[in-house]
Amino acid sequence: MSVLIIGRFQGDTASFRQALQERGEEFEKVAERAKAAGAVHHRFGIGEDFVVVVDEWGTVEQFQGFMSDPEVQAFIATTGAAPGPPEIIISEAVTSPDEF
Repeated sequence: MSVLIIGRFQGDTASFRQALQERGEEFEKVAERAKAAGAVHHRFGIGEDFVVVVDEWGTVEQFQGFMSDPEVQAFIATTGAAPGPPEIIISEAVTSPDEF
């Protein structure tokens, strides 16, 4: 059973967009670490003064282990995220007839 993780990070979205454009290789390295730690899917969204992360992980523990890594936390802090923990929603991933 996998889990869906939805995170909402308050912060400077202009800095985040700039980081995406200028630091792509760093994002790719973090993505590879996430895959090795158990991440299945990953996607960003940008709203007004916040960034949303939608992930699928093998287990909650894998996600928590990845997010507790000081290097991952330091990277997130350099991309425009406001200090403090993000809002996180964790749910069981289920299949449905309308899935695509």
